[in-house]
Amino acid sequence: MLKEPSVCEAKIYEALYKKYSKSLYSFMYYKCGDQDRAEDLVQEAFIKLWDNCAKVIFEKAKSYLYTIANNQFLNEVAHFRVKLKYQQHSGKEDSNIESPDFILEEKEFMVKLQKALDDLTAGEREVFLLNRIEGKKYREIAEMLEISVKAVEKRMHGALLKLRQSIDKKI
Repeated sequence: MLKEPSVCEAKIYEALYKKYSKSLYSFMYYKCGDQDRAEDLVQEAFIKLWDNCAKVIFEKAKSYLYTIANNQFLNEVAHFRVKLKYQQHSGKEDSNIESPDFILEEKEFMVKLQKALDDLTAGEREVFLLNRIEGKKYREIAEMLEISVKAVEKRMHGALLKLRQSIDKKI
């Protein structure tokens, strides 16, 4: 009976790195649009693979790497959203100009907006956030995502239509 290759063996681990690091980097660069961050996410995924090598079977190593890197990226996005909400919220608490009704309506609107953003496709959400939150131009987004400017325009148009419909329904 043949022995299954172990991820904990240095040669196997190196072979996995050589085989998957470039494609994992491309995947993460597509997701985050930042070369340095994509490299960091790849390295962190491989570190976790090494730390948990005894638990990961060889056939599942690729899936494990992609899952770890993607989850790390999603955690960072969620953390960024929390920071953004805190910055928006903390700046308004200092002023004490708004009425309690206005603050309540604003919180309700933010919940509706978040739900509407969650209803967008991944491509639409990505283009919308890159343009409206990070201030990227359509041309920059197209280069980052390796798609045409027309595709960016189409995704943005779809996102804006869906957001408008979704928020209007919920208001």
